[in-house]
Amino acid sequence: MQMFKLDKVCAGYGDLKILFDIDLSVNEGEVVALVGSNGAGKTTILRTISGEVKIQSGSITWYDERLDTKPGYTRAEIGIAHIPQGRGILGGISVKDNLILGSYCKRVKEKRNENLEKVYNTFPILKERENYLANTLSGGQQQMLAIGRAMMMEPKLLILDEPSLGLAPIIVEEVFNILAQIKAQGTSMLIIEQNLVKALEIADRGYVLETGKITLSGDSKDLLNNPEVRKAYLGIA
Repeated sequence: MQMFKLDKVCAGYGDLKILFDIDLSVNEGEVVALVGSNGAGKTTILRTISGEVKIQSGSITWYDERLDTKPGYTRAEIGIAHIPQGRGILGGISVKDNLILGSYCKRVKEKRNENLEKVYNTFPILKERENYLANTLSGGQQQMLAIGRAMMMEPKLLILDEPSLGLAPIIVEEVFNILAQIKAQGTSMLIIEQNLVKALEIADRGYVLETGKITLSGDSKDLLNNPEVRKAYLGIA
């Protein structure tokens, strides 16, 4: 069942148009990858979803309800969690307090302790360091914290903006293994990622974005084997 859809979305900043007629959807239980080079407009798509950027035309729907007409703060309550590029953790408070901040939605507040234990089971290092300030964690641990905080709200759709950014290859592998576990639990995901191979390996479907336009879409394996994609993003002729 389709849960989320962008239909002919155009958006930008002031007079500068960044996105042109974007069609993109995510089904229940599905992982979708959105790949493209720097400046293609990937983060702008996420900002329109989160309500930070107003769309100029088109529509965004959550199941059968218009989402683009609602204020940004409503996303968390309906089950959309957005992990921004740079992770967005609060470095000056403890790991545990960062996680607790993810559980203030009315629908999950009563399950805070239960969900905290689930996060600690998934990320034992966060349990070990729950009383440390978040800014003392390594980059990989901060990414785990950001994912854990999002999981505290039991998201129906988890949106990740460049989860591998700035991480060592071995940590990238660990993060994507965790995302595979989350996928296995039935959580839908939209992953924005420059690491085309990692993104398409975990995804069911993918979209390629170039200069604000979707140029290719389809099954992730087909995209990974597409000669144009391989040449443009992997340097393989």
